[in-house]
Amino acid sequence: MGLSLVEPAIRVAVHVTFLRMAAPPAEPRTALPPDARLEKLARCTVPFYRYLYGTVGGDYLWWLRRATPDAELDAILGDPAVSVHVLYRDGAPAGFFELERRPAMGATNIAYFGLLPHMVGHGMGRAFLRAAVDAAWATGCGVVTVNTCTADHPRALPNYLSAGFTRLRTVREIWPVPVRLGMKVPEHLLA
Repeated sequence: MGLSLVEPAIRVAVHVTFLRMAAPPAEPRTALPPDARLEKLARCTVPFYRYLYGTVGGDYLWWLRRATPDAELDAILGDPAVSVHVLYRDGAPAGFFELERRPAMGATNIAYFGLLPHMVGHGMGRAFLRAAVDAAWATGCGVVTVNTCTADHPRALPNYLSAGFTRLRTVREIWPVPVRLGMKVPEHLLA
C-alpha cells in the first residue's frame, strides 16, 4: 500500500459569486488613458505570469496558480484557448487579465483580472474591465463569465455588476491554501 502525503494547508472559507453577461455592453466604452496600452501576449512565459499573478493577487489570496507546478502552468499558458492580456502604463505593467475560451459551452471566462497594487484607486479599473469584457466578446462567444469571492478587493463584485454582469449564484467554498506558499490569510477568512 502506497503512502499518501497530505500537504499542510490553511483552511480558508470564502463565498464565491459566479456571474455572467449574456450580451455585449450597449453603452460606449470608457477609454484607457493616453499613456496606457493593452497588449495580448503571443506567449506569456511562466516567470512573467508568476510576477503578474503574484503581484496583482498578493493582497487577495490568489493562491491556486502559485501552487501550480511550472510545467503544468506552462501547458495552461500554451493552450490556444487561453490568452493573457497585459495593461501597460508609461511602459510598465499596470494590470492583466486572462481569458479562457470554452467553445463547447459557447462561453469565454475572464479567469483572472486585476490591477497591480500601485494602480488601484487611480480611476483605471472601469476602463480596464471594459477592455477585458470587449476582448472576451471579440472571441466570438455567446456569453462571458467571471467569478469573484470574498477574498478579492471589496469593489470587485460591485464593479462586475456595474459593468453589466448578472449574479448567477453564490456558494461557500473551503480552500486548502498550502502553508509553503507563505501567504498571509486575513483572520476573517480562516475556516
